[in-house]
Amino acid sequence: MKRNNIWLLIPLFILFLLPGCAALVVGGAAIGAGTGTYFYVNGELKTDYYASFDKVWGACEKTVADMRGIEVAPSREIAQGKISAVINNEKVNFDIKYKSKDLTTVSIRVGYIGNKLSSQLLHDKIAENLAEN
Repeated sequence: MKRNNIWLLIPLFILFLLPGCAALVVGGAAIGAGTGTYFYVNGELKTDYYASFDKVWGACEKTVADMRGIEVAPSREIAQGKISAVINNEKVNFDIKYKSKDLTTVSIRVGYIGNKLSSQLLHDKIAENLAEN
């Protein structure tokens, strides 16, 4: 009887040794609606949009305006850009990067440690704004 209990405790012990990896596997990725795969890593929710950098940049700016963002600080370069704003009393950072002609990556962090649900809402709004164009 004692041998059976030991074999049950070994996997449980291993699970406690790797809590960071287990959390990453459990909460690491979720399927997004229409835009591909979302990855939530280190407080940022990241996905690719199948649109040009300029269209995605415009959709991000429209999202900030629609959500009534204040203290908006855009910083745009040739193949990347950042938009910082305060939306609903939370600091929000959009990181937009060119990947190819019609593929652009957007990472969103809400707050200092990240908020997955709020980031998902903003990604949904970006996808909605891209669909309108």
